[in-house]
Amino acid sequence: MGLTKTENFTAEQNSISTVSKVLGHPARIAILQYLAQQQSCICGDLVDEIGLAQPTISQHLKELKRIGIIKGTIEGTSVCYCIDITKWNQLKNTFNTFFGSIDACNEECC
Repeated sequence: MGLTKTENFTAEQNSISTVSKVLGHPARIAILQYLAQQQSCICGDLVDEIGLAQPTISQHLKELKRIGIIKGTIEGTSVCYCIDITKWNQLKNTFNTFFGSIDACNEECC
């Protein structure tokens, strides 16, 4: 299997691809939806809410944090997570621009 030549693509294309890969798992979408509904930091409630094992939740949180869409703070022995609204709005604008830049084919297309 060949390596992806990311240098052949724009920074925006690479960024959209990276975010899309992270958001490509339904558990991560469920985590983001839960965090958005709570509108506050969440400490430890995700295992019961999402229904996955703690190590699995931790791995999903790690990936979401890696792209900056969530942030966490350490409080004692637990880590609290919330959506990073600045990054969220930035990604929303990026995807709105991306989807808005592509004109849909007419019904006779293909």
